[in-house]
Amino acid sequence: MRLFKYLSKHMGAIALVFLLLICQAFCDLMLPNYTAQIVDVGIQQAGVDHASATELSAATYDGIAAQLDGEDAELFKASYERGDSGTYLLNAYGTEHRAKLDEAIAAPFARMFMGTADLDDNLIGQQAIAAARAEYAGLGYDMTALQMNSLLFTALKMMGFVLLSVCIAALIGLVAARTGAKIGRELRSKLFAKVMSFSDAEVQRFSAASLITRGTNDVQQIQMMSIMLLRMVLYAPILAVGGIIMIAQMDVSMGWIIGVAIAAIVVVALVLMAVVMPKFKIMQKLVDRVNLVSRERLTGVQVVRAFGQQQHEEERFDRASTDLMRTQLFTNRAMTFLFPIMMMIMNLVSVVIVWVGAGQIDAGNIQTGDLIAFITYSMVIIMGFLMLSMLAIIAPRADVSAGRIDEVLEAEVSIVDPDAAPSGSPVASAEDRRAGAEVVFDHVSFRYGESSECVLSDVSFTAEAGKTLAIIGSTGSGKSTVLKLVERFYDVSEGAVLVDGVDVRDMPLRELRGQFGYVPQRAFLFTGTIASNVGYGEDEMDEERILEAIEIAQATELVESKEEGLDADITQGGTNVSGGQRQRLAIARALATDARALLFDDSFSALDYKTDAALRKALAERLPDKTQIIVAQRIATVMRADKIVVLDDGRVVGEGTHDELLASCEQYREIAYSQLSPEELDARQNASGACPEGGEAE
Repeated sequence: MRLFKYLSKHMGAIALVFLLLICQAFCDLMLPNYTAQIVDVGIQQAGVDHASATELSAATYDGIAAQLDGEDAELFKASYERGDSGTYLLNAYGTEHRAKLDEAIAAPFARMFMGTADLDDNLIGQQAIAAARAEYAGLGYDMTALQMNSLLFTALKMMGFVLLSVCIAALIGLVAARTGAKIGRELRSKLFAKVMSFSDAEVQRFSAASLITRGTNDVQQIQMMSIMLLRMVLYAPILAVGGIIMIAQMDVSMGWIIGVAIAAIVVVALVLMAVVMPKFKIMQKLVDRVNLVSRERLTGVQVVRAFGQQQHEEERFDRASTDLMRTQLFTNRAMTFLFPIMMMIMNLVSVVIVWVGAGQIDAGNIQTGDLIAFITYSMVIIMGFLMLSMLAIIAPRADVSAGRIDEVLEAEVSIVDPDAAPSGSPVASAEDRRAGAEVVFDHVSFRYGESSECVLSDVSFTAEAGKTLAIIGSTGSGKSTVLKLVERFYDVSEGAVLVDGVDVRDMPLRELRGQFGYVPQRAFLFTGTIASNVGYGEDEMDEERILEAIEIAQATELVESKEEGLDADITQGGTNVSGGQRQRLAIARALATDARALLFDDSFSALDYKTDAALRKALAERLPDKTQIIVAQRIATVMRADKIVVLDDGRVVGEGTHDELLASCEQYREIAYSQLSPEELDARQNASGACPEGGEAE
């Protein structure tokens, strides 16, 4: 099982739990033995547990001595000393060798008590105890007090073992819970680190919903199973082996009953495992499905409401939830058979043991307490195998979860750091940092995954250092893909992307991405404050840099409108600010970094024309040395760029300035005249990047 791989890193805790479980098993296994003593000694034998009484009358002593010879006679004489009252008292030597003394005097003592020489060999021990009990009574002992003392002493020993077992169980639970929690924490940390190293291709292959399920539900399954392994799986065989040892010491010839019961349990467990295990694999995929549908509905709740599709989404969720419910019901129903079948086996075992044991008691082979202890130990052994069989059925689900986690952890990441950075790496001095970066696409072709269709085909252009390059084209022409290749979210299928003459695949990812301030197409903000979002690029960013970036991004008004200023709260995804404000804060986040090039992926789409123009003017005036690559849909946004690249169906169909493209590129002309009239184009071009009074407003 893969689960043991996770536990193997906590061998110290496992060893400690194993030792504690042995101690707990010892405590638990002593209880049936004491129960037998209460029944046999405390009740049936009135507290007398040895044939060798602690005190014998002179007549009894002489009668027993007369029947002994050889070593038995020497042992008997050495074990008793004559007291002042004329009786014989058991001495220290006799106490030390009491078991052997009991065996030596049992037959002579029984003959004296029964008054006959003809004894049943199976009953000699019990008759000798009866003789000792009669001897105590004859000497004037309080038999009621003797019996109560025996019962109380045995009960106190049982209570001590029970309390010790409870304390050990609590300690085992603590160690198991801590170990399980550590395993869960380690797995979540590894999964998070692994997922953070994934490129978009790996995230899409697993799906975000599945990755969330693997990091939550699957890890929880592993954590719970780890605790069960430490508390139950390890304990079950220890308890079963201990029970077998205790039964072997009792020398009761009914072991075949337990063997039959264990065989029946194993057969039932194997059959149920074969039925249930495939369903567990399906169940985790259905959990993924429910998670996916839930995320889509919550994320797109406004779209659902706008189109009045609440009923459709409820039915869609209900189908996913119902599929999961049916699978869970099947596994739970199959599991419900386990407990009653096991209880039936246990009860049948008890009946058979009592049936066979009654004959053994009648024959004098065992006592009633021994039978009770045998039944208890039998239940202990069967319960041990029952726990193992139950876990054998439950464990496959955890094993499925472990497999899903390993699938993520062992996934090969397509975007990785090179083995060694090239000697011409552009990541160098602070002076170089202030200068713009040159970005070159050299005959780049790209396709997603195993798709045979190229998203980009033989794309070549150069974004010169300190200049502004704009990329425009129809929807689906591959504009955003260009920026993803620059950031190396994907690797090119053919050709190369170069930064200052170095292939991006030859640069460490951290250093490569440190060259760029990236503003994605979908502006996303994190839970926190305005300051934490704008200063996201560094752990401790100066407030002065944050304010400067906000000013360039035309977001000063937003900050001033908040009573808390930079400390104003931002909710998850930035849902408590408007789309334009969210986009400006995302732009400010990129501007606040120490980037050499700024990548804008249609980042001005939510801005009005006036704000758009003011932002571009501020960029030109305050960050003149930064290379800018702007992906946009608006002609007004790109027309003043130093160079414009026109993409159509993944190919470069035009490259040049606005005027050059208007004259030479039909696709660019179509885009331009679909947005603005010739007069408006001339007016905006003559504005020279300034923001005339109200002239840029829609």
